[in-house]
Amino acid sequence: MTDLTGRTVLIAGATSASGLAATRALTAAGARVVATGRSAGKLAPLAALGARVDALDLADEHAVLALSRRLRHDGMPIDGLLHLVGGWRGGGGLAGQTEDDYRALEPSFSALRHLSRAFDEDLRASPAGRLAIVSSTAVARPLAGGANYAAVKAAGEAWTRAVAHGYARSAREAGAPLRAAAVIFRVQALAGLEDRLAAAYAGLWDAEAAALNDSTIELAQEGRSTP
Repeated sequence: MTDLTGRTVLIAGATSASGLAATRALTAAGARVVATGRSAGKLAPLAALGARVDALDLADEHAVLALSRRLRHDGMPIDGLLHLVGGWRGGGGLAGQTEDDYRALEPSFSALRHLSRAFDEDLRASPAGRLAIVSSTAVARPLAGGANYAAVKAAGEAWTRAVAHGYARSAREAGAPLRAAAVIFRVQALAGLEDRLAAAYAGLWDAEAAALNDSTIELAQEGRSTP
């Protein structure tokens, strides 16, 4: 089993089934988990698992910066960031993709931008920083009815690859080995994959950063391959 004793991991958007599975897996591996989401009530089960919980709007840049300052003040710079902020809005073909649908999905990308910037220093300074997002196979095969969704996920992937480039460049300019990695997990649907995602994220610490950085890992149900 992966040993994450001494690591601090921030789960962004932790109030889903995936957040619960990740919290359970990471705490079992010895990590200190910081679980975030909008609803204090929905974070309560994560606190019961031993996570530190912080209720905030991750699409609010100032709130995210304040969180990063609080954690550093408390001696908890993060070693990992698992971005689970998401959701689905779609259907109705291209004409059915409304502006409201897009705006409902956009906070996922905004949160990723705010979090990766606010915690960039932490992740680059960590002996083994690991940032991961959950994307979708829709990026590779976008459909008209999911155009907004695929576009937001594609933006998240592009941003994550830029983060990976930043990690590599920082290490190269410092003449130091690469210690941080940014990874994209792609799924067709998360339902039923929560435990596999949690294990795959925890397992990132078992591999060298150079082998992981700027990689895309596809997750599928047992016995199935992603399309």
